[in-house]
Amino acid sequence: MKLYSGPLSMFGAKVEIAAREKGLDFELVMVPFEMKTLYEPKHPEVSRINPKRQVPVLVDDDPGGALELFDSTQIFEYFETLKPEPALWPTDIRARARARLLEHKSDEVYFPHIVRLMGDPRAAGAHDGAARFYDEMERTLGDREWLAGGYSYADIAFYMAQLFGDRMGAPMGDAHPRLQAWRERMGARPPVRQVAGAMGRYLLSIGRKLPDFMTRLGA
Repeated sequence: MKLYSGPLSMFGAKVEIAAREKGLDFELVMVPFEMKTLYEPKHPEVSRINPKRQVPVLVDDDPGGALELFDSTQIFEYFETLKPEPALWPTDIRARARARLLEHKSDEVYFPHIVRLMGDPRAAGAHDGAARFYDEMERTLGDREWLAGGYSYADIAFYMAQLFGDRMGAPMGDAHPRLQAWRERMGARPPVRQVAGAMGRYLLSIGRKLPDFMTRLGA
């Protein structure tokens, strides 16, 4: 199994964390990246497999031929079928639906605000949109340890998205103590620490500052 990712790919980091949580045997290929040109020129295998020309891309070879996948959520689903234990979706059908929705909302409701801040740190409405999402997640978490009950892909997705949110100037605040404690629990998990810590070290190597919680990952 080969996973194509990038040093600053939020979606690639999601997949790498999940693969490590599952204990899967895989080769990690970090595609070329440079701050001025980003991911250009594109890696030829990424361009061939994904019409969007983006990481993550997963290639799983076996005697019957190679399975080639892209999109972090699609890869999550493959991992869960390939190796059901440890489970990263809840077994209860309604709980699983809620967890899948949370994972989707992290990618498609919250993260677009952060993408806007990458282009303009004062993007109208982006900070407010992120803050509203934090409020919602604070209520969703409640007194539980993890967002969907048991530890799941929903936690992985929001952790990595919020890591970028904090870096882009949309941190969680005093109104989100449960989420901040949740983030510390996430950072204590070895796969999360390994992947997010490596991203932090890369950021430091190119002269970027880290949020305090990332420095605690051993970056």
